[in-house]
Amino acid sequence: MARIDLDHIRHSYLPNARREEDFALREVHHTFEDGGAYALLGPSGCGKTTLLNIISGLLKPSHGRLLFDGKDVTALSTQERNIAQVFQFPVIYDTMTVYDNLAFPLRNRGVPEVEVDRKVRETLAMIDLADWAKRKARRLTADQKQKISLGRGLVRSDVNAILFDEPLTVIDPHMKWVLRSQLKQLHRRYGYTMVYVTHDQTEALTFAERVVVMYDGQIVQIGTPAELFERPRHTFVGYFIGSPGMNFLPTEIEGRAARLGTLVIELPGSPSVNGGKVELGIRPEYVRVGTEGMPVSVTRVDDVGRHKVVRAKLEGQEIAAVLGEDAAIPAEPKVRFEPDAINIYADSWRVEMGRADAGHSEKEA
Repeated sequence: MARIDLDHIRHSYLPNARREEDFALREVHHTFEDGGAYALLGPSGCGKTTLLNIISGLLKPSHGRLLFDGKDVTALSTQERNIAQVFQFPVIYDTMTVYDNLAFPLRNRGVPEVEVDRKVRETLAMIDLADWAKRKARRLTADQKQKISLGRGLVRSDVNAILFDEPLTVIDPHMKWVLRSQLKQLHRRYGYTMVYVTHDQTEALTFAERVVVMYDGQIVQIGTPAELFERPRHTFVGYFIGSPGMNFLPTEIEGRAARLGTLVIELPGSPSVNGGKVELGIRPEYVRVGTEGMPVSVTRVDDVGRHKVVRAKLEGQEIAAVLGEDAAIPAEPKVRFEPDAINIYADSWRVEMGRADAGHSEKEA
């Protein structure tokens, strides 16, 4: 496995890119630690597949360098980088058996046949295709073919990293959960460096130790699932992570208080903001509905099984709250916010509260 350093990487598909908006991938300067399990998460067009292809060698960046364990590999091919990549749609040999599809990359590297057989059978069991080993790949279903593609990425133990580009798109929901669990087991057992691209937050949060959230060609936050949920560094992270996403309310800051229309909300600290767009962010899970607090007008209640999502208006602003399935909603409902769960954002970036560096956005820090 390898430590992967992205050294001021930028990329544009235009020949003479100059403006910031000309770049599909804005400057990325980050390290994927040896043996780490990472997810690149973001919407279509945010730059995650571009970044993955730069790591694999399918693309050469317009600017910057890529290093594996300190060695500059920017100009090296995928094969020279010793990378295994699993794509969104299966890449397999239809005329070969399932067994031979998995054995091919090992035999191509001169691995002894005894070791080939051991690794192939181990991988076949892992992806639940042991009973199909002698079948021709062309006879399999789309999800079975993708499992072969996954297996070919997992069968090698000598790779620097395994890259996954939305590999579970064509696989049914139950099998997605099974394969994600198996990938995590494999990571714990062998310590592969894994980078997994997806637009699905469930896939990212259940697979990765650290999630890299991308938006508009840049990385806006890297963190554990808990960090992304509790302290989104950027409003996009708050919106994109969670269902429903974080509530954002335009506000004015006055010392340790946030003013929302005629209401004043006490804060856990004293954020210092200097103009710009200021918003209060609060997760629906930390909005308490009851008979105390700020009056709201309930517009809709969605019963989603294990909990309810209450949609309401607070001072004319839409807000969501998550309640237990048996929770009652008063005739004259009011809401209050858990103080420690309140976040303040200035021009989309989170501002610290009550610390020596208060007033600096996390982007600046």
